Amino acid sequence: MQLSPHKRENVLPLPVVLISTVSKTGTRNAAPWGNITPILRPLDEVVLASWLRRDTLDNIRETGEFVVNVPPAAMVEEVMVCARNYPPEVDEFEEAGLTPRPSVVVAPPGIEGSVAWMECRLVEEITREKYALVIGKVVYLEVNDRYATGEGNMDFGAARPLCMVCGNDGIRFTYPVDAGRFALYSEMFVRKP
Repeated sequence: MQLSPHKRENVLPLPVVLISTVSKTGTRNAAPWGNITPILRPLDEVVLASWLRRDTLDNIRETGEFVVNVPPAAMVEEVMVCARNYPPEVDEFEEAGLTPRPSVVVAPPGIEGSVAWMECRLVEEITREKYALVIGKVVYLEVNDRYATGEGNMDFGAARPLCMVCGNDGIRFTYPVDAGRFALYSEMFVRKP
């Protein structure tokens, strides 16, 4: 079956995060995001794509700070509340019943109950005609002890980090499952004879 090229999210699972920001007037904002990725391991930056008209983007531009909250699948309803198109003066933490978690380095709060929190500072914005790419430096990263192994790895079975796959009529929420294969990074390198 051939699909239109713009339907690539129908076949490419995306992580779902909640980006928390605070406006210059102090209003808390929490917005779901699927278009986000780390920039090359072992660097400490992330990039997110945004439509040009988003309260979250305005807040990042004005304050230079944001928090990437990784919600567990159990928070899917809160994520959907945050997906609504509220006016900028609405506190989305209150609307979704989210509990703020004080950040360590940046002003915007994280979201209690998340799998992990990445406190970020704006490094660069690349603006195109219809969208912007926001590059943020992770200045503080913490994993919820409930969802981490002793070595600092994510316990996927406990965490069930929220993901999504788009469809023609809506979004199917899911979470990753261990495929039963562990690979050391060293397996990626061809050994010279």
